[in-house]
Amino acid sequence: MKKFFSIALLTLFCVSGAQAQEEKPSNKPVFTTVKELPITSVKNQNRSGTCWAYSTLSFFEAEILKATGKSYDLAEMFIANKDYLERAELTVRMHGDSQFAQGGSAGDVLLIIKNHGIVPETAMALPGTLVGDTLANFNEFFSVMEPYVEAVSKSKSKTISSQWKQGLQGIIDAYIGATPETFEYEGKTYTPKSFADNLGLNWDDYVSITSYTHHPFYTSFAVEVQDNWRWDHSYNVPMDEMMQIIDNAIANGYTIAWGGDVSDDGFTRQGLGILYDLKAGGESLTGSDQAKWLGLKLGERKNFLEELGVNAPEATPSQEQRQKDFDNWTLTDDHGMHIYGLAKDQNGREYYMVKNSWGDTGDYKGSWYMTKNYIAARTMDFLVNKNAIPKPIRKKLGL
Repeated sequence: MKKFFSIALLTLFCVSGAQAQEEKPSNKPVFTTVKELPITSVKNQNRSGTCWAYSTLSFFEAEILKATGKSYDLAEMFIANKDYLERAELTVRMHGDSQFAQGGSAGDVLLIIKNHGIVPETAMALPGTLVGDTLANFNEFFSVMEPYVEAVSKSKSKTISSQWKQGLQGIIDAYIGATPETFEYEGKTYTPKSFADNLGLNWDDYVSITSYTHHPFYTSFAVEVQDNWRWDHSYNVPMDEMMQIIDNAIANGYTIAWGGDVSDDGFTRQGLGILYDLKAGGESLTGSDQAKWLGLKLGERKNFLEELGVNAPEATPSQEQRQKDFDNWTLTDDHGMHIYGLAKDQNGREYYMVKNSWGDTGDYKGSWYMTKNYIAARTMDFLVNKNAIPKPIRKKLGL
């Protein structure tokens, strides 16, 4: 009887403990999807600085899905092949006073497609295969290319020949594959240009949007970052209207090719982007949380905020702070991703659903949930279909 009573008591404690654990509010976000737009599968850029190609082609694949209902897997290495030669040409013209690097912009992808076309993945060597890898690997590739371009661009000769281009093209082709002049796809023969023309998109429909105060609003300018080496122009709008464009796009079935800063403390490898308010102080917290916060050093607060999860205080972005962060290098040009939806957590906070190009990683299988405040504060620029822009803003921009 005594043994039975002990077991019963233990069972009661276990059940009560389980119920208490279930009733305890979780700090881990629980997302409810508000709107999710169709996209293609998550890819993996692996050891290559080609997020700009992966995110922008993902964006165009979604645009094709919206326009035609057809799904394509477009070749990032085709874009990289064409882009790196053109970037090297500019570097040589500038006698080395232009950065030659792996990074790029959404504008690069759009211009390559306009000028050279595009091919499906099956028309190119798969990323990494030419160097014995299963995914893109640019480590040796750029270790060979960078000194080559530097040697030409900083040559002490009075004149240089054009042979360096053939040599560089040979290096590019050897590492990531030659681009085909013609290819077969679903029983038809295409050139890269004719394939691009048959994807159902008007390539003149796409514009870049940004928001800074060192240039007038409702004009366009080249965002002053190194990977915008073509000096492509973005339309400049107030921050609030920049966010209206994103929301209007999603509401009307359009996705966004986003470029911005992921070096912020609130961007995690688990799949979250929250604009943590590291300077909030105790007034943003309550009870023991406040006491703990006040006792932490600034470097320790990030870990504490991660523990708080969805209950962490978030900063409110402003136009003034965006400009300050850009000018003092706090807002940097880090990464390209693909915004394709909207969700809310259990506290009602809104997040954009964002496709990454790091493979099936994080808690959300290759997608990130990034708060509206994070996107407002950390956006460098983004590419969008001009038809997704609200009509009053389009009118101000003359589109």
